[in-house]
Amino acid sequence: MAPGLASAWTAIALWSTLATLTVRLAGVPPLLLAGCALTIGGLVGLPRRRDWRVAPRVLALGVYGLFAYHFVFFKALRLAPPVEANLVNDLWPLLIVLLSPLFDPARRLTGRHAAAGLMGFTGAALLVGGAQASFAPEHAAGYAFALAAALIWSTYSLASSRLTAVPTGAVGLYSLVSGLLALLCHALLEPRHAWSLGEVPLVLAMGVGPMGFAFYAWDDAMKRGDPRVVGVLSYFIPLASTLLLAAFAGGRLGPGVWGAMALIVGGGLLGAGVDLFPRLSENRA
Repeated sequence: MAPGLASAWTAIALWSTLATLTVRLAGVPPLLLAGCALTIGGLVGLPRRRDWRVAPRVLALGVYGLFAYHFVFFKALRLAPPVEANLVNDLWPLLIVLLSPLFDPARRLTGRHAAAGLMGFTGAALLVGGAQASFAPEHAAGYAFALAAALIWSTYSLASSRLTAVPTGAVGLYSLVSGLLALLCHALLEPRHAWSLGEVPLVLAMGVGPMGFAFYAWDDAMKRGDPRVVGVLSYFIPLASTLLLAAFAGGRLGPGVWGAMALIVGGGLLGAGVDLFPRLSENRA
């Protein structure tokens, strides 16, 4: 397996559980939920706290990625319907593919990369939006926030991929600072929440998994793998999320799921083919 792909699949698998956990925790204010989960994710990294000695600009990048992304995305969900906001936000894997040459000129954007990314996005669009998506002009501000979220996550990921000298353990500091900032914003902007006994283990699971170890795995994948390939493979997240929602949260698999699955799997194989057969891809570029 190519370097970084094992970590990429780990992050993808963990993030695939996020939608199911979020549905189960729908009663928790979003900034409070993000703050608690990110703080737990930061505490997960305490054994590697020696790696937290980073330059202020590096910490600023981490907070930009983890805190700013969640804050802006939650804002999008408040100003636009969730289906459309999620669909716009799901542009981030495609943006990783398209913007990779700007962060590393050695990684050229080939036709295969672009086609794989577009196939993945089309499949995700069928899954997330389908016939339900309707982009009304009155929600333009929400769509703008969702696009900003996609830009934040893609640029954070690509910038992190260039910081190979910064250990992945530093993600614990990013998470902890971002979590505390989110809790502060909750205190200022959201109503107080009375926790139920059933919510606590779910928040712990979220903080350890999709909002904890997933960020560490993602950082490793971006630094050791090919961001173009990792970006394409990320479209397996909405596919796996849909299957998990159907299995554990009462979701349904419509007829469009199978077509979306074919596009996502096909795009993933096409994108991975660039990494698996570099000579062939260079000849076709």
